[in-house]
Amino acid sequence: MDISALPARGRILLTAHELFYADGIRATGIDRVIAASGVTKVTFYRHFPSKDDLVRAFLEHRHGVWMAWFVDALGRRDAQQRIAHGRALPVLADVMAEWFADPVFRGCAFINSVVEVGASVAGAADIAREHKREMVEVIAGLLPDGPQRMAIAQAAALGVDGAIVKAQMGDATLAREAVDDLRRLLDALAALR
Repeated sequence: MDISALPARGRILLTAHELFYADGIRATGIDRVIAASGVTKVTFYRHFPSKDDLVRAFLEHRHGVWMAWFVDALGRRDAQQRIAHGRALPVLADVMAEWFADPVFRGCAFINSVVEVGASVAGAADIAREHKREMVEVIAGLLPDGPQRMAIAQAAALGVDGAIVKAQMGDATLAREAVDDLRRLLDALAALR
C-alpha cells in the first residue's frame, strides 16, 4: 500500500504500525516515525500529543486489522461447514500456520506490547485485554452451543497464544512445531464438547 497519498494522521499511524510491530515500541522513537511518515513534528504532535497516544492508536488499529484478517482467514477455510460437523476448532491451527508463514510475522502485537510497556502506557493493557476477549468470542463462534462453549473457547485461545509465542521464539521449524502442538490441543478440546 502506498501511504504517501494518505492524510498525515493515516501516514503516521500506518508508519507507526509497521515500525512498532517490526522493531518494538521502545526501540522506535518518535523522530523515526516522523521521518518515515514524512510529516513535521508540529503535524505529528497535532495528531498525537504524546507517544502514548500513538501507542494506543497503534493497538486499536492493529486490533481492527488483525481481527478482520482472522475472521476472513477462518471464513476462507469454510469454518461454518466444519461447525456443522463438529470440526471447526482445529481450523485455528491452519489459520495460525498461515500467519506464522508471513514474512513479517513477529508474534502477537498485544502480547508484545504488554510485555514491553505494561502499565507504563495507560490504557495499553486494556486494549490488549479487549483484543483477547474478542478473539475468544470469535473462537466461541466456531463451537456449537453448550455449557462448556466459553471454557473451551478460552482454552483454545490460550493454546493459540502459546503457539504464537513458541512460533515467535524460533525459525520455521519451531513455527511448524507450534502449529502441530496447537493442532493436538484443539483436537483434544474438540473432543470435549
